[in-house]
Amino acid sequence: MNILLTNDDGIESQGILKLAEALRLRNKDTVYVLAPDSDRSAISHGFSVIKNPVRLVKKSEDTWACSGTPVDCVILAALGALPCKPDLIVSGINRGPNIGTDIIYSGTAAAARQGALMGIPSIAVSLGGRENFNWKMAAAYFSDHLDEFIKIWKDDIFINVNIPNSEKGPDGMAITWPARNKYHDTLSNIKGHGTKDWYFLVWGNETFDDEKGTDHDAVSKNMVSVSPVFIHPVVHLDFCPGVPDYAAAGKRGG
Repeated sequence: MNILLTNDDGIESQGILKLAEALRLRNKDTVYVLAPDSDRSAISHGFSVIKNPVRLVKKSEDTWACSGTPVDCVILAALGALPCKPDLIVSGINRGPNIGTDIIYSGTAAAARQGALMGIPSIAVSLGGRENFNWKMAAAYFSDHLDEFIKIWKDDIFINVNIPNSEKGPDGMAITWPARNKYHDTLSNIKGHGTKDWYFLVWGNETFDDEKGTDHDAVSKNMVSVSPVFIHPVVHLDFCPGVPDYAAAGKRGG
């Protein structure tokens, strides 16, 4: 199996280095690394290759740095920039969790979403915590359970995996769905000369709905959360009362 490994933390991040090492120890896959040349965290599904060319720099026989985004990396790999088209895309290991609403902003999740949009089984993987990351534990756990993650994948979804940052390792695995986050951020600004003002986002506390079965619920119990995430933006009409059913009206000729 040909595996593409990418991320949004950059090609020199410990998460991708340790994961590449662990996946290559499986001795049954060919692992290619194509990742951004620097940090592209929180870039969401942005990609630049649609308007501007991106640059690839070959670092070794199976590793390339890209001047673009995580989604650019997936597009290039899937459309022929690598020696062969990937059979599987793995994005991560991200530095910090991608739980619940985080997947809207995450470049890690976006890379997996793009792979699934192109019909390739795709998995995003993140490690919880903010410091003292247990990379070796997370990489070994993901590699050991990769075949289980692949079995969960099917058309029109990507798999979002969050591993708790525990020295002893997780206590198990749970199939989950993304929680609902609430962000309590604020703005800070500095007055510049003349008409110039500078604004900075100050991260606040993040809270979650108290709901059993979510990714946040699982990780808080030292369980690995495995969330199948639908890739298409779909809302059923019964979710939006009062919105006209234009499809039904068309069938009636109205």
